[in-house]
Amino acid sequence: MSDLKATVEETQKGFHVVGYEKIEYDFTFLDGIFDIHNPNLADCYERWGRCLAVMDRNIFDTYGDQMQAYFDHFNLELKIHKTMIGEKAKSIETLLSIVDSMNAFGIFRKEPVLVVGGGLVTDVAGFACAAYRRNTNFIRIPTTVIGLIDASVSIKVAVNYGNYKNRLGAYHAPQHTFLDFGFLRTLPKAQIRNGFAELIKISTCAHLRTFELLEQYCDQLIDTGFGRTDGSPKEVREAADEINRAGIHEMLKLETPNLHEIGLDRVIAYGHTWSPMHELVPEVPFRHGHAISIDMAYSATLANMRGILSDAEHKRILSLFSRAGLSMDHDQFDEDLLDKATKAILRTRDGKLRAAVPSPLGRCVFLNDVSLEDMHAALRQHKELMQGYPRHGAGIEAFVDASDTGYTMNRKPTEATDHANGHNGVNGASKAIIKDDVAEGVYNGGPVHDGQVTSCPSVATKHASGPEGVNGSAKVETENGATSEVNGHVRNGF
Repeated sequence: MSDLKATVEETQKGFHVVGYEKIEYDFTFLDGIFDIHNPNLADCYERWGRCLAVMDRNIFDTYGDQMQAYFDHFNLELKIHKTMIGEKAKSIETLLSIVDSMNAFGIFRKEPVLVVGGGLVTDVAGFACAAYRRNTNFIRIPTTVIGLIDASVSIKVAVNYGNYKNRLGAYHAPQHTFLDFGFLRTLPKAQIRNGFAELIKISTCAHLRTFELLEQYCDQLIDTGFGRTDGSPKEVREAADEINRAGIHEMLKLETPNLHEIGLDRVIAYGHTWSPMHELVPEVPFRHGHAISIDMAYSATLANMRGILSDAEHKRILSLFSRAGLSMDHDQFDEDLLDKATKAILRTRDGKLRAAVPSPLGRCVFLNDVSLEDMHAALRQHKELMQGYPRHGAGIEAFVDASDTGYTMNRKPTEATDHANGHNGVNGASKAIIKDDVAEGVYNGGPVHDGQVTSCPSVATKHASGPEGVNGSAKVETENGATSEVNGHVRNGF
């Protein structure tokens, strides 16, 4: 929430306005957000006696019964906008579909929308709230590692436009964010690994203790969903809780003085210098965590070549990426890509490279004086180093599938897969659905707004991409098409 204080002074030629906006919002750690013994969420909606929830389709399938029982227990009317957002559906069309539900629900000016899902869902629904009456409150419940650790910290909300990633957006703080790591129990290991990269990012450049814990518990954290799966050792759960809390706290300390990104030297941009272009270059795009891991590993090699990161620390960083099964190299991460990505990021960062690199491990410096020749030399050395690592630096399950993008499941439209597996969307929360993007084809480029079908071929045929000059066209099915996940969570019955 925010409050604006301003002064107006008369000048010789007119008036001079000075305004200061106070932004405040809360984070609450809890287990079992939909447990009837936890009234925290219900308390937020007691005044209104009802709730409009925008939620990920798979969260609905997995937790819908429990969510409906929770709101029934507290005598709160629940209405649900069910959506399914991958990069392709991170669009203005999906945003307008959410707006349709806000209209149908009759949202009041200060009434908060509940947003439940991964970072893509919170991005689009958050932007819908920012745009609706120019400022509508929302409460955020992230459900993936990236959503919990990274997206939940920022107040940035956005949609893709054409071939450009996050081209339309706003800075809009949620009223409250609930952090329930219990959602990781149902998150596939590939998505756990994907989010693990964000913790390496923040710890490598800002929090050495967290890096050391990631080194110590790497395999166990990934195998147990950060200590949340049944039978996880208490020691791993305690380490995971310390890692997650410290990581979020450090991100908040770094981001809150710069919520509107007025300052462009950003520690948490480690791994985001060349990856915005490289992420979508392969025919099947990289998962975000793998794309930034390649960038981070290469950046560490660059820092080591320049003598600002020791050989021992450089090896520790690369070893952690390798153990986690994260990507450190790819054949299309080449000199031509470096050149194009550098030109693109210079535009984004007002003419300076501002490449965040660890120096030493646990702290960060920014490089602005790196020539293309130096970049190419570092790349050659990096690729040579990768020959000594498992898979030559390639990651495990590094590329997007239906769990990231929501195109198809097992090469079939999701509705057909649901029918074949007995999933007809019928659970305790089905009665609460006010609008279903999946049934209406919004995720697949055919949204319906107030009863009118809207054609949007550019969204249906192109995968929105990064900086200028990148063709975002991409197929997103895995080689064998096999997947039983949607937007990250394992569905009931698979």
